[in-house]
Amino acid sequence: MSDQEKFAVLSAARRVWAVGSIHGERERLEALHDALWPRLEAGDHLVYLGNVLGRGTDVLGTINELLAFRCGVMAREPAEAPHVVILRGGQEEMWQKLLQLQFATDPRGVLNWMLAQGVGATLSAYGSSAEEALQRVRGGAVGLTRWTQDLRRAMQAREGHVAFMAALRRACMAALDGRHGTLLFVNAGLDPTRPLEAQRDSFWWSSGGFGRLSEPYAGFARVVRGFAPGREEGAPGIVETDHTVTIDAGCGFGGPLAAACFTLDGALVDRIEA
Repeated sequence: MSDQEKFAVLSAARRVWAVGSIHGERERLEALHDALWPRLEAGDHLVYLGNVLGRGTDVLGTINELLAFRCGVMAREPAEAPHVVILRGGQEEMWQKLLQLQFATDPRGVLNWMLAQGVGATLSAYGSSAEEALQRVRGGAVGLTRWTQDLRRAMQAREGHVAFMAALRRACMAALDGRHGTLLFVNAGLDPTRPLEAQRDSFWWSSGGFGRLSEPYAGFARVVRGFAPGREEGAPGIVETDHTVTIDAGCGFGGPLAAACFTLDGALVDRIEA
């Protein structure tokens, strides 16, 4: 996969709205979209910070709502460059790995860990269950392969869902006056010791490094994330430091869904919770 496919670049944005982890909470996403629509201005771009799937009760409805809103935004202000970017979060990464579970060296261990992280909600959305998954793992590689093929077919039967997964990006950069490096949007964190192109799975699993950012990372004025592992319940919402912003009010864990708006110099100028 090329860097162009891994990372999105917003080169013509005036402001950027960033939406935190949704975790399958369709009703909260709809409410946030209702509040966001009248606040969108010409030149605004939109970044969903991953974890669209998982945990909540309506994963399929969440994807459909996101895709419909994206179409509305793009129709409102047509442009060659995308105005809406969706990042790959930990939930989407787990789902992709689960669809290849037959190749894991320890399928049962991997599955148990994924279920503890909330992937069961996505399994249920596509017609399976945690119980069936565990049964298939015990049945061996052949049965497991058939099961993951069934899951793929269930996704293909939902219009736009396979394309949705294929379009996910690992991170998103916003540029000011044609220069890259003002804002970096990620899912849960990064490793400050690695360059951007070497982060690999740090975007999903290296949240500790995010908290250690005491200076600009790679020249970015601010790094913005949408999920803070370990403080999901009762998450405070939007937390700013000099060089970072966390947008996580605990959606999927009983809390609201949060979004924040940034100018290209890194200033946070508006916020929504729904």
